Amino acid sequence: MVANQHLPAILRAARPFFVIAGPCVLESEAVVLQIANRLKAIRDDLGIPVVFKASFDKANRQDLASYRGPGLEKGLSLLQHVKAHTGLPLLTDVHETYQVDAVAQVVDIIQIPAYLCRQTDLLVAAARTGKLVNIKKGQMTSPATMVHTTFDHSKLTHDSSSPPKR
Repeated sequence: MVANQHLPAILRAARPFFVIAGPCVLESEAVVLQIANRLKAIRDDLGIPVVFKASFDKANRQDLASYRGPGLEKGLSLLQHVKAHTGLPLLTDVHETYQVDAVAQVVDIIQIPAYLCRQTDLLVAAARTGKLVNIKKGQMTSPATMVHTTFDHSKLTHDSSSPPKR
């Protein structure tokens, strides 16, 4: 994959598609690198743009004993390791505004989880980084209320789940 400043153009031009894939949550370094290396091989073999996605904290767990991830600091370190070893562009979720600046230093795409898609302060903080922002459409939102989050060349945001009708 070429330099990250070209990522928006690469993803726009990807035909027939690009792939966002990876583990739901960051696990051990060995598991993360195994998955990332496989995704890199798929990218290299098939010529399909691949973005590595994994969360450093799954803050939506109902069971407090469930594994949530390694946390912000260790998670970002693991993601940097993936990028250094594979060259894959990175995507991860943010849940709080205080996480945005640190995450923006490491990843290429900031993802807003579905249940946070209407949190104005979080959306504004993510947009101000200048990074691509992937806003997952919450189950409680209609396509009509998400109309301004579809891919916009000037805002670089994308909701792939239900593009608006124009």
